[in-house]
Amino acid sequence: MTHYADDVKIYTRDGDDGTTGLYFGGRVAKSSDPIEVNGAVDEAQATLGWARSLAEPGGRLDELLIAIERDLWVLMAEVATMPGNRHKLTADKSLVTPGMILRLEEQIDALSSEIEMPKEFVVPGENQLSAALDVARTVVRRAERVAVGYPLEESMVVGYLNRLSDLVWTMARWAEGPHHRTARIHP
Repeated sequence: MTHYADDVKIYTRDGDDGTTGLYFGGRVAKSSDPIEVNGAVDEAQATLGWARSLAEPGGRLDELLIAIERDLWVLMAEVATMPGNRHKLTADKSLVTPGMILRLEEQIDALSSEIEMPKEFVVPGENQLSAALDVARTVVRRAERVAVGYPLEESMVVGYLNRLSDLVWTMARWAEGPHHRTARIHP
């Protein structure tokens, strides 16, 4: 159960001037590169949450999606930190690490070992969950494209998003079960 404080307000009015606060301090324009990246990642997290709402509660994909959504908080904290404050980031809490990417790869391998991967283009929409995951994958890919335009020195943000899109694609195929449809290319 979620508890809310009675005196906390959702609005601060601080952003009315077109700026937003960063992790560890500082303000930037809401149209700045780090905020564009975080906006795209926020959309990806929301679509992953939508997919999770369609998964079996407490099931494998539900648990995996919760872990990914939490990882995205870490990623967004890293992106929302001024370069001069990067030394304050903490591995796995506010800084993407190789271990986080390795966990994605392990999940890709585990799910892939349980299904026959399609050899042709996939037609999305086999079921609600796989369709939601396919939408989430495209949003993660967009977040990756935006992140490439905001290079962070010694960051694994782009690599994480790249691997995440692969995992979400694999999750969608796994969610389809043995009945996925593939597209035949017609001349």
